Amino acid sequence: MRADRIFAYGATAGLIGDLLLGDPRRGHPVAAFGRAAAGVESRLWRDHRGWGALHALVCAGGAAGAAALAARAVRDRPAAAVALTAAATWSVVGGTSLGREARAIGGALAAGDIDVARERLPHLCGRDPQALDGQQIARAVVESVAENTSDAVVGALVWGALGGVPGLVGFRAVNTLDAMVGHRSPRHRRYGWASARLDDLAGWPGARLTAALAVAAGGRPREAVHAWRADAGRHPSPNAGPVEAAFAGALGVRLGGTLAYGGRVEHRPVLNGESGRDVRAADIERAVRLSRRVSVLALGVCVAVRLAGGRRRRA
Repeated sequence: MRADRIFAYGATAGLIGDLLLGDPRRGHPVAAFGRAAAGVESRLWRDHRGWGALHALVCAGGAAGAAALAARAVRDRPAAAVALTAAATWSVVGGTSLGREARAIGGALAAGDIDVARERLPHLCGRDPQALDGQQIARAVVESVAENTSDAVVGALVWGALGGVPGLVGFRAVNTLDAMVGHRSPRHRRYGWASARLDDLAGWPGARLTAALAVAAGGRPREAVHAWRADAGRHPSPNAGPVEAAFAGALGVRLGGTLAYGGRVEHRPVLNGESGRDVRAADIERAVRLSRRVSVLALGVCVAVRLAGGRRRRA
């Protein structure tokens, strides 16, 4: 079986597995990678960019290398290769768990139980929940759904289409390293620099595809395009900016503004401020549904591109 068909069948099966089952309940490979990366950090950490670059190389390179060896071991067995691709896809995408957490917070807000919403928010993002009221929590959830649609689903599918199982695993490793050390805490300001920059590079194509699909699937294409073009460049993140702006326009809401994150206060630009309204609890469900549509469309785009590439190579 050709490599393009192996990816098509395996990635489709893996995404269906995530949609039906969510993340693996026990022994999650990403959690195991996180523990290993923390162990590497405990031995390598220095307040220096070079040591942080070595950390990123050892962890992300090791994960991608192990995935390449596994793919090589089954390359002559099509059924095993499809199964490996499906398992890798299921392990690295997280759209269903993202939606589950977002809906739990939305349900708490709808019931007027802001304490439960604050308690669950750290499962979704790193903001200080005690500093947020109900509207701000809803906004944080919608922003997290938008950004993680790119990070947890679309970006992985893009790199899977480009690099097969090593692409899937390598992208998720880079994204996990950024979450662990890429933030600007005193400990990681220098050490995490390489992981943060590597994540920016790896996330670039997936973020643009996510934004484009949000325009196509959101029901408000003109507003989504306008918000993307007008506001994305003002966001401090080169990848979260296009995604959050496109989601804001597609949902007709305002995102961005002041937030407390990682012990510091940030004043981010408002996205879709001209025509959007404040986020409501009900908008969380709309964001989750948009995220799922974008994820399914991304699978279709990535499979089509991979199959077209295979046809061109054979021609």
